[in-house]
Amino acid sequence: MTPFDASRAIALAHQALDIEAAAVLHLKQHVGETFAHVVQLILSLKGRVVVMGMGKSGHIGRKIVATLASTGTPAMFVHPAEASHGDLGMIQPQDAVLAISNSGESEEITTLLPMLKRLGVPLIAMSAKPDSILAHHSDFFMDSSVEKEACPLNLAPTASTTAQMALGDALAVALLDARGFQADDFARSHPGGALGRKLLTHVRDVMRSGHAIPHVGLKATFSQLMQEMSAKGLGMSAVLDEHDRVLGIFTDGDLRRLIEKGVDLRACTAEQVMHPAPWSISPDALAVEAVDLMEKRCITSVLVVNDDGQFCGALNSNDLMRAKVI
Repeated sequence: MTPFDASRAIALAHQALDIEAAAVLHLKQHVGETFAHVVQLILSLKGRVVVMGMGKSGHIGRKIVATLASTGTPAMFVHPAEASHGDLGMIQPQDAVLAISNSGESEEITTLLPMLKRLGVPLIAMSAKPDSILAHHSDFFMDSSVEKEACPLNLAPTASTTAQMALGDALAVALLDARGFQADDFARSHPGGALGRKLLTHVRDVMRSGHAIPHVGLKATFSQLMQEMSAKGLGMSAVLDEHDRVLGIFTDGDLRRLIEKGVDLRACTAEQVMHPAPWSISPDALAVEAVDLMEKRCITSVLVVNDDGQFCGALNSNDLMRAKVI
């Protein structure tokens, strides 16, 4: 083993990144009419995109499946070797097969070609060899060729697998756009993730309501106001009229500012100390909108008002943190 050379390691890393970046850019010249036909085919499918690949191409295939499935295109991975031993039954006539093989000669895949033809499923080949067995048997050929691998020996699949992944991503992007796939669609397929929570959680899902929300009338004494704030633990209280419409808010911050001014609070009513026309939000708004409102207005609590203008809830930054919206 040769002594470690830090400068050589860095130089090789730079070289590998340059080669892989060039490989991805090189793909642009291969993306044309055939690519558009593949997108059109997949859009017309009543079944799924079945992806196959051996070795490193198989790992890339699984990633492509995950990207397609999460962006609105039903997809599944079938291992070519397992397909020869029963898993071929997973493929139905309404599906299309995307077979990935850098050489286009992977025996596990080429063995399946007659059966796939017999099933009548469209075959999309992603390969670096347009004259390969896989390419000749395919209905559509997607060229993923690269000039050289990033591996210094030009042996280990590096730039070639990067090119396959990039081409798969390009396919997924074109498909999601053609389907009109939006951020809320993405969130529905990722309900457990941060994006899902942000796009699927509404204010009504996290707000405090009923007896948990602090509120007093205009004529409430300062003592009654403080008792309500202490009992509900939100650091504020809404001030309402007789029809439950919000007229104002009083917060811990308002209390500190009044004390600093030397105001005799014992004789004050809620109407006299409240901050009028407070910021509010609809229960149907996304919780992330409440976060934006709080950040922009430098507040830690916000009142929730329904379409009739009536007070129906409240929430603070702690509620949003517990819901993992922030």
